Amino acid sequence: MNTTLLSQAANEARGLAMDAVHACSSGHLGLPLGCAEIGAVLFGESLRYYPDAPKWLNRDRFILSAGHGSMFLYSWLHLAGYAVSLDDVKSFRKLHSITPGHPEFHETPGVEATTGPLGQGVGNAVGYALSAKRAAAKFNTADHVIFDQHIVSLLGDGCLQEGVAKEAIAFAGHNGLDNLVLIYDSNDVTLDAMAKVTQSENAEQYFTSQGFDAVTIDGHDLAAIAAAVAKAKADDNGRPKVIIAKTTIGKGIPEVAGTAKGHGEGGAKFIDSARAGLGLPAGDHFHVSPETRAFFASKKSELKAAFDAWQATYDAWSAANPALAAELTSSVGQSVPVDLSEKIPAFATDYKDATRSAGSTVINAVAKAMPQVITGSADLFGSTKNYLAGMGDFSATDALGRNIWFGIREHAMGAICNGIAYDGLFRISGATFLVFADYLRGSIRLAALANLPVTYIFTHDSVGVGEDGPTHQPVETVSGLRVIPNLDVIRPGDAEETAGAFIAAMHRTDGPTALILSRQAIPLMNDLGVEERRDGVLRGAYIVKKETAALETILIATGSEVQYAIAAAAELGAGVRVVSMPCTERFDRQSAEYRESILPAACIKRIAIEAGVTDLWWKYVGSAGKVIGIDRFGMSAPGNIVFKELGITTEALVAAAK
Repeated sequence: MNTTLLSQAANEARGLAMDAVHACSSGHLGLPLGCAEIGAVLFGESLRYYPDAPKWLNRDRFILSAGHGSMFLYSWLHLAGYAVSLDDVKSFRKLHSITPGHPEFHETPGVEATTGPLGQGVGNAVGYALSAKRAAAKFNTADHVIFDQHIVSLLGDGCLQEGVAKEAIAFAGHNGLDNLVLIYDSNDVTLDAMAKVTQSENAEQYFTSQGFDAVTIDGHDLAAIAAAVAKAKADDNGRPKVIIAKTTIGKGIPEVAGTAKGHGEGGAKFIDSARAGLGLPAGDHFHVSPETRAFFASKKSELKAAFDAWQATYDAWSAANPALAAELTSSVGQSVPVDLSEKIPAFATDYKDATRSAGSTVINAVAKAMPQVITGSADLFGSTKNYLAGMGDFSATDALGRNIWFGIREHAMGAICNGIAYDGLFRISGATFLVFADYLRGSIRLAALANLPVTYIFTHDSVGVGEDGPTHQPVETVSGLRVIPNLDVIRPGDAEETAGAFIAAMHRTDGPTALILSRQAIPLMNDLGVEERRDGVLRGAYIVKKETAALETILIATGSEVQYAIAAAAELGAGVRVVSMPCTERFDRQSAEYRESILPAACIKRIAIEAGVTDLWWKYVGSAGKVIGIDRFGMSAPGNIVFKELGITTEALVAAAK
C-alpha cells in the first residue's frame, strides 16, 4: 500500500469537498474531511469495483449511510474513475447535476442507494448483504464462485441514534450476515453539540452484544484502516463486522475541526488557509495532482484485470449451468412471466373470505411461477398470511429460505426491503398490519423516490378489524399512502381483484406497490369474469356493474365496500353504474378516453364510499357528488357493528343516492 500517495489523495479529496461546498455555499464538510483517509483506503486499496462496469454483479457495494456527507462519495467516485467528471464535482448541488445534495440512486454512477434520512443506509446495507448471501447460496457451484462480494457502509452517530439502524443491526447480527462491514465514523460530534450531550453508549459493547465483531481504530491511520477492512472481509465467521473509526470531524480546517461547527458548511470560509495547510496549491481550486491521477489510473487497470477474471469465471459457469444462468438473467432483468395470471388458479364462485386469505393463495402461486420472489413479515406471518409454504426460512444457517422473519421491526423491514430491491436480484415484499405502515413510512417514501419495485402487504385494512379498537383501525392510513408520489396503493374488492393486485405489483418495476388487504370476509363479484376483474385492477378502475338504462348515478367503491355499492345499485334501479376503483394511481395513468369511459363527465351524480377519510375522493365525485367515509377514529366492537355505527353500509349509499 502506497501510504504517501493515499495520504496525498485524501488531502486532495478534502480540497474537492471544500471547493464544492464553498462554490454553492451549501453542504456538509464534516464527514468528507474527517473520513478522507477512510475513502482513500476504500477506493484506493480495499474495495472490489470496476468504474467502467458500475453494476458488476460481484462488486463490493459501498453505501454512504450518512448521506449528508455526499461530497465524500462524489469526490472518491471522481478520483476512482467513475463517470463523475470534474465538472460534475463543480456542479455539486446545482440544478440537474448528477451530484445532488444527497446521494440518489439512478442519478450517479457508483451510488448504490438513495441516502439522507439517517440510519436508512444501514438498513439498505443489511438488505444488500441478505441479497448477496442468497445469491451466493443459490447461484454459486462447487466449480464456480460468481458471488462473494462484501457490503461496506459508512455511518455516523446520527445514523446510530435513529431506531431504524438499531433494528437493522439486530437483524444482521441474528442472521449472521458476515459479509456486512460497517464503518462507524465516531467523531463524538452531532450537528447541534458534542455527542456526549445525547449519548453515552459504549459502541464496542453494544455491537458485540448484537452479534458483531467490533474493533476500534484511529480513523486517520491508513495502515490501521486497511488492516481492519482486510480482516473484516477475510473473516467468514458468521458475525457481521463493525470498524469504529475515531476521527476528527472537519479535519483540515483548524478553526472548526473537532467541533459541531465542523458538521456543515461553516468551515468553508476558512478554505484558503485550510488548503494551504493541506499542501494544496493556492488559487488552483478543484485541484487533483498528476500523481493522484496516475495512481488511480493504475488502480483501474488492476481492477479491470480482476473484473475480466471474474467475467471468464462467469462465462464458464454460465456454459456449465444454463438453467441457473437463465434464471439469473431473468432475475437481473426483472422479468415477469407473460402468463402470470394463468399461473394463479381462479377462485371458486362461492368463495368468500378475507382478501388477506386470498392473498396467501395468490402469493404462493406467484412464488412458484417466479423463483426470484421472496417475502417477509414483521412477526405477523400468521395474520398477514404471506408465508410461502414449503419454501424455507432465511436464517444464519439457510440463506436459501424465501421467508424472512423480520421480527417486530417494521422500519428496518422497510429499509432492508429497499436494500434487496436496490441489489435487483430478488423481488421482495414485506408485510404488517396497515395501521403500522407509519412505522416504515420513511422507507416507503424512499422506495418511491428511488423507483424501487418493493411490494408492501398491509392487512387488517379498516375499522373492520373490530374489537381491537381505534389504535388498530386505520382510517387515515390508506389516504396517507396515496399522497406519496410514485407509490401505487391497491385495495382489492374480492379474491380475483387480489390476484390482479399481486400481478400488478409484479409487473411494476419502476416503483413500489402497497397492497391493502382485509381481515373481514368479502364475497366474489361473480357478475364478471376472472380476467375482467384482474385486468380491471391493472387499469386501476373498471365497471363492475353496468347500468341497463340511461346512466343516472355512478357509485364508486374500493375494497370491502364494493359489495355495498353493488347491493345499493340493485335497490336504486337500472340507471346506476358501479365502479370498482382499487387503485386511483393506476386509474389516473390511463388514457383520457378510458377514464371518460368509466367516469363520463356528463354524469355528475356520483357517490364514493370507502371506510376511511373522505378528502381524496372528491377528485372523482366532483362538487356535485357525495362521499361516504369515516372522518374520525374508530371504536372497539365487532367489525360489522362498527361499519354500521359509522355509516359504511348499503343503506347509507341508497339514502345518499336518493
